[in-house]
Amino acid sequence: MAAPAAHAQKRVTVTAELKRLQAEGADPAAIAGYRATYTDARARVKKLTGARKVALGGVITDLEGMAARKQLTVSRLPSLFLTLQRNVEWWTTQRLLNSGERVSFSGSELVFQHYPGHGLQIQWLGTFGKLNGYWSGGKRYDARAGALLDEIKGLSAERAGGLAWEYLFPFDGQSPPWVSSLAQGTGLQAMARSATRLNRQEDVFPVAAAGLGIFKTPPPSGVRIASGTGAHYLQYSGLPKFKIANGFIQSLVGLYDFANLTGDTTARSLFEDGDRAGREEIGTFDTGAWSLYSRGAPSTHESDLGYHKLLRDFLKQLCSRTAAVEYCSAEQHFTGYLTQPPTLQALTSKLTARKTGNVRFKLDKISRVTLRITRAGKPVATLAPGVLYRGTKSIAWTAPKQSGDYDVTITATDLANNTATTTGVITVSRRG
Repeated sequence: MAAPAAHAQKRVTVTAELKRLQAEGADPAAIAGYRATYTDARARVKKLTGARKVALGGVITDLEGMAARKQLTVSRLPSLFLTLQRNVEWWTTQRLLNSGERVSFSGSELVFQHYPGHGLQIQWLGTFGKLNGYWSGGKRYDARAGALLDEIKGLSAERAGGLAWEYLFPFDGQSPPWVSSLAQGTGLQAMARSATRLNRQEDVFPVAAAGLGIFKTPPPSGVRIASGTGAHYLQYSGLPKFKIANGFIQSLVGLYDFANLTGDTTARSLFEDGDRAGREEIGTFDTGAWSLYSRGAPSTHESDLGYHKLLRDFLKQLCSRTAAVEYCSAEQHFTGYLTQPPTLQALTSKLTARKTGNVRFKLDKISRVTLRITRAGKPVATLAPGVLYRGTKSIAWTAPKQSGDYDVTITATDLANNTATTTGVITVSRRG
């Protein structure tokens, strides 16, 4: 038998990591508060049941996972333990939430979102969007904008040689903490706008400028990857091969506005790097009938209606700022696709009686499809495969025993409710 290991590997815990950070100089009173929050959460989750237990338990598990990976840092502690405390408050006293539902807490302007299995998490894109909303709403929202700026400043974490506003839960295969060009680009824009209105350039601009670090740094710490003659900024730092059009385009809008409002030369340079890639890339997200949401791993697929319109709107903003033909043309194309019916082409379909084969056709844009099969004008079958992406499609059908030609009518309704119909023939031959 092999001799037992002299020492089993010691498990890294939240408590041990807090003790380490205190030994390295972290404020003892703050560490004591975080430890008390953690101890309280672990005690309370034991008394919960069902969805409440799952939600709070998920937040605790995510925190413990980051501790085990030694990812607890002094600058991350405020957001980590605020998230934990808010989840304790909510799941022990408030109603159950739907997936994706957003909430706020009394005395705070931050936006939290419910992610099943991970409880309530700070939704940074939603929070920065709220700050932009206060800016758009005018001076009557100045006090609330100022309060939100203070909260945002206090929850940044050191990352990529600067500061970042991190997501602290697993998402789409990413382990926390991860960052987003979409969220942070919007954040830079929103902070610069509100700081300018509130005459808080002195205290806000340096913090926001430190947020440029992720745009200078490759993943996983940052979001910058080489693309053509420029740089693409990733929507998800943990997915380095996954390009999402709307997130990238909005990050360019944010960098452009931040550079203009602050005069920051680094921001201007980062925008120009992204702009070169954006002009080269945007055409690759145009199918000729609709927009692609994403390209690369883990998937390349078309936008749903909401993301198609969102990308169109972001392109409109970038077009108005740069007058670049690539962005302006793409915005016009994506607007036109909202009223352009799908294009269908029936393909040759040959089946054998009483056997399952495929009815084939081509479709040029994501649509809900129905096939109605008749013989001599009489209904034989209706096939409803649902929403299909573009491409050559094969829909399974078990042919009847009677050989001969069957008529098929294929109807496609795209996501904007434009409808097209085509017809074809299915040839059924005798068995053997």
